Amino acid sequence: MVRGKTQMRRIENATSRQVTFSKRRNGLLKKAFELSVLCDAEVALIIFSPRGKLYEFASSSMQETIERYRKHTKDTPAAAKSAEENVQNLKQEAAILMKKIDILEEAKRKFLGEGIGSYSLEDLQQIEQQLEKSVITVRARKSQVFKEQIEQLKEKEKALVAENAILSNKCGMVRNLATSKTNNKDKDHQRRENHQAHQHYAESSSPSSDVETELFIGLPETRTRQQIN
Repeated sequence: MVRGKTQMRRIENATSRQVTFSKRRNGLLKKAFELSVLCDAEVALIIFSPRGKLYEFASSSMQETIERYRKHTKDTPAAAKSAEENVQNLKQEAAILMKKIDILEEAKRKFLGEGIGSYSLEDLQQIEQQLEKSVITVRARKSQVFKEQIEQLKEKEKALVAENAILSNKCGMVRNLATSKTNNKDKDHQRRENHQAHQHYAESSSPSSDVETELFIGLPETRTRQQIN
């Protein structure tokens, strides 16, 4: 479907106009700086925002550049014609850029489903195909991000398992040391008990002072009488 050429016009939406101004202003200041550095040119740029805020760039001195410009225009009247031609060229470039902006804004509205009531079936199919391609690209990127996150989690899991194994070994060594100390204490206690039991047995097995040790010769009756006497 052939569409007519879009002429450059003022952006009606205030937010879009401010965003476009900021982007173009930064781009223009950057180009002025690059021109002064790459080509060793004396560049002076003055911009006033819609609200009257001043933005400027000068490769040397802004005042000296302005004075040089005034002197140059006075000495060479032909420079005014050249400047006018430059202005026309800049206007043409600006018109081309504005056209590109309009195309981008229209594409954005298409993808958002705005203002498509007058579109033909072919146009709607093209928009649908483009959206499907975009969805496929987004899903592929999402899957890739998921895989990367899974790999990172696996690496963290390996690190935690290794750290857990080290801590388990340390805990085992501590438990073994404690068990060894406990066993040694039990053995010492058992040895002491055995020693005490042996002493007690030795004392209980010694001869008592009440035990009769005299030797009698003769019949039991005679021994009884002798004990009575």
